[in-house]
Amino acid sequence: MRRPIVLAIPTLNEEASIGPLLGAVPRDVVDQIIVADGGSTDATIALARAAGATVIEAGRGYGRACLKASEAAPGDAIMVFMDGDGADDPAMIAALVAPIQAGAQDFVIGSRVTGTREPGSMGWHQVSAGIAAGLAMRALYAVRYTDMCAFRAIGRDMLFGLAMQEMTYGWNLEMQMKVARNRLRVLEIPVPNRCRTGGKSKVAGSVRGTLRAGSRIVATFVRVARERETALSPQEAKS
Repeated sequence: MRRPIVLAIPTLNEEASIGPLLGAVPRDVVDQIIVADGGSTDATIALARAAGATVIEAGRGYGRACLKASEAAPGDAIMVFMDGDGADDPAMIAALVAPIQAGAQDFVIGSRVTGTREPGSMGWHQVSAGIAAGLAMRALYAVRYTDMCAFRAIGRDMLFGLAMQEMTYGWNLEMQMKVARNRLRVLEIPVPNRCRTGGKSKVAGSVRGTLRAGSRIVATFVRVARERETALSPQEAKS
């Protein structure tokens, strides 16, 4: 039986990109789009609704937005996470969800590092951070990652089984670490990465944003690495 595909997009002032991004989402693949807004003061919400997305007010925090979108999704859904800046190609959603839909994988994540990158789409520090985090996780869990790309797919049941705690920029790393620690089946696939459609990155767009996100990512890594096991296994979450 085909599981519903829900696309979750955290947003904060993405009016320049959200309309074209949602217009490019393959509706024959995606059953529902949930835009989890963190308090936009521009036209992001209106444009998302006009494009047919369900919009929820998630409050501040990248991880919190992802969590709130997941809570609003059907219980048997496959969750796809994508940023709202237009850097990711929605045409790759089918490739992310197919292995999970077929029962061959539990977690599929895009790698911008091994994919084709548009010049200027990623800074050297972003590439280096993804590779460094991947090496550290390989040493801990023997799982190979090359990126902390936000473009990823996981079953909603598996996600909630991970007992996610990080509500800010460490969400992506926490998910990857807990997926690996729980010995879930992981597949990393190359994905293209483009320059953001418009606006300014909340992370890479300023030194302050980069330092703030970096500190949360490091703190998340240290916390999760010290934990012996997740509070609830994905298998228990299904029961």
